[in-house]
Amino acid sequence: MTKYNIREKREKDAAYRHLLSPALANELKERIIDIIVKQKKYKDKDYSARQLAADLSTNTRYISAVVNLKFQMNYSSYVNKYRIKEAMAMLKNPRYKSYSMEEISSMVGFSNRQSFYAAFYKINQMSPRDYKITELELLKESTPPLGDEPVPGDGSVS
Repeated sequence: MTKYNIREKREKDAAYRHLLSPALANELKERIIDIIVKQKKYKDKDYSARQLAADLSTNTRYISAVVNLKFQMNYSSYVNKYRIKEAMAMLKNPRYKSYSMEEISSMVGFSNRQSFYAAFYKINQMSPRDYKITELELLKESTPPLGDEPVPGDGSVS
């Protein structure tokens, strides 16, 4: 059994992919990026491929086909990629140091801790907690302690 129940990706050829013209696929790709990424719909726990399809006046098979063809992943992986990217930024930001994993998970759009941990581990091969500890340690090491640098005009010689 693998950690966090992550299964190997199975390759399969969807029969409906040939129904998409390249022009339609490119148009849908741009519109998906606009909604999911630019409008940050990935943060909405309840925003599904079905809702995206409705917003784009198409069907979920086309959404699935475009995401598979243009991004080489399924819809959930595509959305989770942006959630994890945002979670990573939050975890290494001292401003969010006191936030729990559940709070960060919820803020980036996951509906439960387990799916957050599984998605995070799948992308980073480490838990969010381990990532946070590592990143905050690196930040601490790279930040010079106050008082180590001479203050201009204080008479110190460099």
